[in-house]
Amino acid sequence: MRAGQITVSTRAFEVVDVPTPDAGAGQVRIKVAAAGVCLSDVHLLEGILSPGYLKGDQVTLGHEVAGVVDQIGDGVTSSAIGDRVVVIAGERNAAQQITTMGFDYNGGWAEYVVTNAHLVAKIPDSLPFEQAAIIPDAVSTPWAAISSTAKMQAGESAAVFGVGGLGIHAVQLLKTIGCSKIIAIDPREDARANALARGADYAFSPDDPELKKHRGLNAAFDFAGVSPVRKQALSLLGEQGRLVIVGIANEPIVIPNDMAFTYMRTQIMGHYGSEDHHVHELIEFARQGKLDLSQSVSEIMPLEKAGEALSKLANKVGNPIRIVLKP
Repeated sequence: MRAGQITVSTRAFEVVDVPTPDAGAGQVRIKVAAAGVCLSDVHLLEGILSPGYLKGDQVTLGHEVAGVVDQIGDGVTSSAIGDRVVVIAGERNAAQQITTMGFDYNGGWAEYVVTNAHLVAKIPDSLPFEQAAIIPDAVSTPWAAISSTAKMQAGESAAVFGVGGLGIHAVQLLKTIGCSKIIAIDPREDARANALARGADYAFSPDDPELKKHRGLNAAFDFAGVSPVRKQALSLLGEQGRLVIVGIANEPIVIPNDMAFTYMRTQIMGHYGSEDHHVHELIEFARQGKLDLSQSVSEIMPLEKAGEALSKLANKVGNPIRIVLKP
């Protein structure tokens, strides 16, 4: 089968022929129908990120995957051939280390992918594969940051810094749970316009002086992964405000003023990924019509053009939310 693989030691990427995998005991094989392209994939290619627990030097990319179960391993009773599913993007290994599909083991930029049976979630017929594929990570990571890390409640206010592939879904989800004020901050005019269309009450460029008028927020979310964002976000928080850092800058986190920080009882929280229940919750939101991802897929490209898709995302060609690959 064809698969998009990276050689970690050289950061070289190419679509190559590899053996088609078979499902082992406790596993299922999925015929991939759609797979998302994430900025984390770009960061892996650029060397900003590296696999923590990969055995070997090559790995098939792709941690946002949807498709159809086409082979079932011994002992599996939770899935049936023909099930429409998404793949939960990671789990803890035997050593209780968090491992991620497409980084620490082979992912779904391929014609087929094998995963443990408990890591698939069924999707309704009404949810297209292209939209379902991006739920793990692009939608589940902001949902987990909102619901589990920040513990946002209806009526609270929030700022979202960086409204690209993850941040735009944070805006949607904050609106879904009934936040009273949602502010989107992004230097790109089209991204700000998109945020307003998805539920933001206000949208500002980071250098807009009007932004200062919205101090006293309950929470701020950094999806940009840029150090100056953290300082600006802290300045907007009210008493017991929470800064949730999702984007990775790979730099020290600086608290500009410890007196203000302690007096206001400010909280800084790190966030990574999501858990299986977050994916199931979002699928249910989509089933009930509470989550519309129809505007989230910017472009669909064939697997053979995965390298071009990575370049487009890295250079923000067309300012994509999510590019989706189809084998």
